[in-house]
Amino acid sequence: MSNGQERARQNLSAFQSWVATQTDDDFKQIVFRGQLNRCEVAKAIGIGKSALRQNPAIKTALENLEQNLRDRGVLPELTETAKAQRSEPKRYDPSVNQRAMESRRLSVLEQENIELKARVATLEAKLKRYGELSEVLTEFGVAPDA
Repeated sequence: MSNGQERARQNLSAFQSWVATQTDDDFKQIVFRGQLNRCEVAKAIGIGKSALRQNPAIKTALENLEQNLRDRGVLPELTETAKAQRSEPKRYDPSVNQRAMESRRLSVLEQENIELKARVATLEAKLKRYGELSEVLTEFGVAPDA
């Protein structure tokens, strides 16, 4: 069983071998939102997607590869917003979980509301029918039980 450092070197070697076998057209096939699709890259190499983010050597090699591809015109240039986002750390938003829970709850309530509206419409139709029946019975002199 290999330790983490050996595994990291193996993953880097696999990444470098994969890059060497790809053409510009191959890279164009896996572009997603202006960069290489990390899932597709990881699948092609046979490593976990986390290795692309956590292994500093692979992370640097991937960034260099993408910059090289941008220079050759394979990938689109980064916008100013994207450049600013790369240099700044991601801000933690504590309200994300709360919004997600509220969103799920809203979906459940909307579904329940739709079901209740359908039920009300059905019951109103039945009430209308029974109201007409009550009127007919009253006209014939038969008093319905209240």
